[in-house]
Amino acid sequence: MDFKIRFATPEDLPQILDLIKELAAFEKESDAVKISVKDLKTYGFGDSPLFKCFVAEVDQKVVGMALFYSRFSTWKGKTVHLEDLIVTKSMRGKSIGKTLFEAVVIYAKTQKIKRVEWVVLDWNIDAIGFYEKYGAKVFKDWRTVQLDEDQIKNFN
Repeated sequence: MDFKIRFATPEDLPQILDLIKELAAFEKESDAVKISVKDLKTYGFGDSPLFKCFVAEVDQKVVGMALFYSRFSTWKGKTVHLEDLIVTKSMRGKSIGKTLFEAVVIYAKTQKIKRVEWVVLDWNIDAIGFYEKYGAKVFKDWRTVQLDEDQIKNFN
């Protein structure tokens, strides 16, 4: 199967949003996606882009994506956070996810990034195994902590 990995363009955003929704459904959080194509365009392609995104394309259709953004570690310096890596269900098992992941790591290497990090659900054994094949450490003792929009709004 022939596929192409490239940086996303604003024209890809409707398909990227579909992939985000597919990932949310897979993670049993279908109702959690509140972002729109307009938001993605503003935050990814506006005056101060907050993220970068690689897409995988087959026959001019986006079938996968890796969305990531810059962070800073007080321990390491410049890091990258991989927010989402998704390949549409019908295209899995064709090395598309592997190639998208490798594109992010190669990008980090060329930018002299000190660490690439991401979160994986503890029940997603396939993803954990995939990442461990690359030598990634999956921490069992760190927990993701968040305040949602309502909690921020009601903060005293």
